[in-house]
Amino acid sequence: MERHRILGGAARNAIALALALIATGFLGAWSLLFWAAALFVLQFFRDPSRSPPQTLATVSGLSLEVPVSAGRITAIVYHATGATNAIPLSPAGTQKNAGFLARLGNRLFGSGGGGGPSYYIDSSGDGADTGSVDVGAPAGTDVYSPVDGTVVSVQPYVLNGKARGSIVQIRPSDLAAVIVTVGNLDQHLAVDVGSPVHASQTLLGKIVDLSKLLHQTVANYTSDSGNHVSMQVSPAPGASPLL
Repeated sequence: MERHRILGGAARNAIALALALIATGFLGAWSLLFWAAALFVLQFFRDPSRSPPQTLATVSGLSLEVPVSAGRITAIVYHATGATNAIPLSPAGTQKNAGFLARLGNRLFGSGGGGGPSYYIDSSGDGADTGSVDVGAPAGTDVYSPVDGTVVSVQPYVLNGKARGSIVQIRPSDLAAVIVTVGNLDQHLAVDVGSPVHASQTLLGKIVDLSKLLHQTVANYTSDSGNHVSMQVSPAPGASPLL
């Protein structure tokens, strides 16, 4: 994954250097003004979804990266799913609603998170409290793949007997024994079964608006309706139950 990013950055730098040399040949000293103006204009066309990659959680040595732009996040909430095959996630950040003793221990021993985004844990469900994670963001927000891998399933998200959105399942290239399920996407996806995906780079789709159809857990921790993208990790069919 890191090699992919480095190569992509090197390619962009090489293209920029070639264009600079060509412009210098044609425009001479005026090329400096040309490039200054071009860089200024490009700032207004940057994709806000391309935030620096940040690890959201880990599971069995696999890193899940934050799937949306950091500036769009309203809250990150881990909760139980009731699914018996959900593999508990290990959050990379600091728990906002941790108890007093946990917060005190974090201050004294620096054990609170590994540089990831802050999060809440909702303990109201059945099962592991970190069996799933919801990354809150407004409806329509771009969602990128949290891992490198291949799309192995695309399914409709059915609510009240009607397809309301989409669910994408990815087999990570770094841990083929699990499946990463990404839900609450709209029906206009950017990928299909067999599509290769790269963490924080491949667009999967956009967050669907479910605010008028059900109460969303994220809404308990934000001032909005709680729209979000959900993620869960489970063993791939035939994988060892020890994962």
